[in-house]
Amino acid sequence: MKRFEWTNASNINEAVTQINSTVADATVVAASPMAATKKNQTANNTAIVKAGGIDLLDLLKEGLVTPSRVVNIRTLPNLDRISADAQTGLRIGPLVTLAQLSTDPAVRQGYTALAEAASHIATPQIRNVATIGGNLLQRPRCWYFRSEQFRCLKRGGQECFAIEGEHKFHAVFDNEVCPCVHASTAATALLALGTRLVLTSPKGVREVALEEFFVTPEKDVLRENSLQPNELITEIRVPVLGANVRSVHLKQGEKESFDWAIAETAVMLEQSGGRCTKASIVLGAAAPVPLRARTAEAVLIGKQINEEMALAAARAAVQGAKPLSQNGYKVPIFEVLVRRAILLAASNTGGSR
Repeated sequence: MKRFEWTNASNINEAVTQINSTVADATVVAASPMAATKKNQTANNTAIVKAGGIDLLDLLKEGLVTPSRVVNIRTLPNLDRISADAQTGLRIGPLVTLAQLSTDPAVRQGYTALAEAASHIATPQIRNVATIGGNLLQRPRCWYFRSEQFRCLKRGGQECFAIEGEHKFHAVFDNEVCPCVHASTAATALLALGTRLVLTSPKGVREVALEEFFVTPEKDVLRENSLQPNELITEIRVPVLGANVRSVHLKQGEKESFDWAIAETAVMLEQSGGRCTKASIVLGAAAPVPLRARTAEAVLIGKQINEEMALAAARAAVQGAKPLSQNGYKVPIFEVLVRRAILLAASNTGGSR
């Protein structure tokens, strides 16, 4: 790990005026002096932000980012709060920890999928430190990307080593350019719930739908989202959900606990008169970004949800999957998870396992 300057920001404006690089940009700069020149950066003037620091510490130790300055925002005021209102919905500060999110009564009662997702991320120790903002922005866990020895496409190289290499945990959808999967479990639930992000920079504030925030490798293989170099996530907004809405999150890992998902899903259903009036189904660990299964959603609309309809929607959710040579086992797992999540949401029993 190379030496860097440490700065504690005291307010949002101070933070956004000090940082000049996203972690994604800093990764490319560290790998390629030529890329650094194109981005008007050098190893001596790259300033990035740190919140909980869980993923950032890994990247620093692995030599994948070599910033000259790290701007700590962990103690910024008012960004570690959760509020729920019948008129405006759920408001989450980016510095809220995953532990807070998993145990907050308003989240558990009204936004169950999010609480369930947060409670299944990493270990209790990590959940007490890791922030929701950092979880959304973490980089892929692909072992080729995480190794200094492989300058893959995501680090400004010319080759994806995973497509022909070891890829048992990689994407089964949209995997032609880069088959990494999005690392955020919380993102799967938040996308199903219709979340929007508030982003702040020296130029002002902008709001973006979470689904539009993510960037596919086809659009830009170097990044996973549209965060700008001097922007911060300053609020996560989840809309008001109707009284007849239920949500569920299910995750499958190789081990029962403390493991990255090999497949996961979040399902939100609204029912009226015994029929589904609204559905949102999202697959996580399936593609380079959380994947909305719109074909599966359409299967449920206007229908009474039972075993047959849940199975039909689950099969629709995995249509178009193109697994690589080592990860075809993921497709039936996704089908099972989606079917179970739909039935749990439809039965109003919640998704606890």
